[in-house]
Amino acid sequence: MEKRILHASRLRQLPPYLFVEIDRLKLEAVERGMDIIDLGVGDPDLPTPPHIVKRMAEAAADPRHHRYPSYEGLLAFRRAAAEWYRDRFGVVFDPAREVLTLIGSKEGIGHIPLAFIDPGDTVLVPDPGYPVYQAATVLAGGTPHSLPLYPSNGFLPDLESIPLDVLRKTKMLFLNYPNNPTAAVAHMEFFVQAVDFARRHQLILCHDAAYSEIAFDGFRPQSLLEVEGAKEVAIEYHSLSKTYNMTGWRIGFAVGNAEILAGLGKVKTNLDSGVFEAIQLAGIEALRGPQDCVAAHCKVYQERRDVLVEGLNGIGWNVPKPQASFYVWIPVLPGYTSTNLVKRLLGEAGIVTTPGVGFGQHGEGFIRAALTVPVARIREAVERVGTLNF
Repeated sequence: MEKRILHASRLRQLPPYLFVEIDRLKLEAVERGMDIIDLGVGDPDLPTPPHIVKRMAEAAADPRHHRYPSYEGLLAFRRAAAEWYRDRFGVVFDPAREVLTLIGSKEGIGHIPLAFIDPGDTVLVPDPGYPVYQAATVLAGGTPHSLPLYPSNGFLPDLESIPLDVLRKTKMLFLNYPNNPTAAVAHMEFFVQAVDFARRHQLILCHDAAYSEIAFDGFRPQSLLEVEGAKEVAIEYHSLSKTYNMTGWRIGFAVGNAEILAGLGKVKTNLDSGVFEAIQLAGIEALRGPQDCVAAHCKVYQERRDVLVEGLNGIGWNVPKPQASFYVWIPVLPGYTSTNLVKRLLGEAGIVTTPGVGFGQHGEGFIRAALTVPVARIREAVERVGTLNF
């Protein structure tokens, strides 16, 4: 009898991939000849700024950069990241010990539980949240514990409501502001509470700040590491993907507690070979070069946000206007689940969005739209929604 190949139990513990059905419906719509407006993917459509591309091309042509890169990243890149944080947030880091180069922040988020979580340990995971927090916990043998994010609390977790029996087993806490998928923001008061909570309960605090530079109406997101004493318990992830439209380049970094970063670095030395040096040199150009491109990107996203939110509200929806990220978190209409609404928008209007329940059970009641198509297409999407007679 043929031997059956079984996935490891850790893979079987991962939640089902809800979006398979959405992908199937999208493919069917394309095959029917339907024109698709894809607001489902958080991948910037704007190009990487030319000065960054130019530096990459120059460095890629240099044979010195064709060999294995260092695991922790070029010290020059880590210095640039430290300088950027100092100038942006007023926080000072030792580039050699308190900055670690990553193959995109997702890699660092995915690896951090492997460095610190043992079977039986609990990790606090926002719900709804970026799915990697839960998946990385499961793959490390840990137990995710959901932190519900409710609109009544500004999509901030109520840390003090976590049961003591859960906290006794907890070693790590993930936070993410500006938030994906809710687009919520956190202010310094919450960050102070989070750092105090982590210190009291001896938790490793991992803050995902990938969207810190995408903000509107004059709002400037803050860093959790601006909190006094935060470096005792926390690291913060940053990505060049969203700030400089470099999603395909795969470069980011983590800053903060040296001991935590050393643990993450030990995992990296065993599992990867670092970021291509030419990409790191392009990253230095991004961090040290002119930043007017970032402001220009935010202006584009703000116009798209206004067209989508004001357009939907003009036809009777009730959509809050986000202050940051390039997502809009849209409450579903009465009588719909997030999945049913996504299916109708796709099947009848050719508009791809993401069901909130795909980010966790507390994401039910919302759909996510990404502002990653030109404003004319967003305007057209609103017009199509208006024809559906909800």
